[in-house]
Amino acid sequence: MIDTVVFDVGNVLVAWDPRIPFARLFDDEKKIDWFLAEVCSYDWNLQQDLGRDWAEAEAEAIARYPDYAEEIRFYRRNWGEMVPGDLAVNVRIKERLEKAGVPVYAITNFALDTFDEARARFPYLYSFRDTVISAVERVAKPEARIFHILLERNNLRAEQCVFIDDSAANAAGARAVGMAAIHYTPDVDLALELRGLGFPV
Repeated sequence: MIDTVVFDVGNVLVAWDPRIPFARLFDDEKKIDWFLAEVCSYDWNLQQDLGRDWAEAEAEAIARYPDYAEEIRFYRRNWGEMVPGDLAVNVRIKERLEKAGVPVYAITNFALDTFDEARARFPYLYSFRDTVISAVERVAKPEARIFHILLERNNLRAEQCVFIDDSAANAAGARAVGMAAIHYTPDVDLALELRGLGFPV
């Protein structure tokens, strides 16, 4: 029986879009696309989610693209703009689950300093029974080990959990360890999906 909900944070509870501040810096959409694909890319940012500090990250990127040193430093300085707010409908679902006594946890790929900033802005991120943060554990979704950390630390069985993530790969990673998973996208009715699993939302 599935009786436990595990949330991702970014783009499930808290909106995240790295393009937002760069729209002020570059007046060409294609230049933004190139910069975020090649210079400060997903894989580059993932290393901070795995615990690399920002000074080392900036130095690595500047060594590759010295002509973009200021733009690279701009990424961290303006990180807060990349988080324009929360996904209120999903936050309310989380709160209804908690009020009903459902065990609610989180697994998130996040740098530690930026997660502290997110928690300061969105205090409901403190209320999970446990939060597994990739930068602390030095392992990121969709690797199986990050899911096992949550399960083992909290005496949970995979088959009792449903995991919610905006990444299809991360949802697949949860399924691979035996969890149910919901791949959340803006057109998914999360309450409907959870009601289908028997949750009181």
